[in-house]
Amino acid sequence: MYYSTLDPKIVGNVISNFRKSKGISQEVLSGLADIGRTHLSAIERGERKPTLETLYRISTALDVRMSDIVREIENRL
Repeated sequence: MYYSTLDPKIVGNVISNFRKSKGISQEVLSGLADIGRTHLSAIERGERKPTLETLYRISTALDVRMSDIVREIENRL
């Protein structure tokens, strides 16, 4: 099925789940990814969508492939 827009709540939930599975706080992840904690929090709540650059930084900081995060987002759509 095709969706015309990407649901930011799904994106945020997937990122949050990856972060929690690694046992990392938002504070630590935002520092490792070099993004603001409030920005990360807004992404995880589905209030903002990450750019590709931000998603790459988050995935690198989590030590997971960006494609794994994208795949999980696609699985939930």
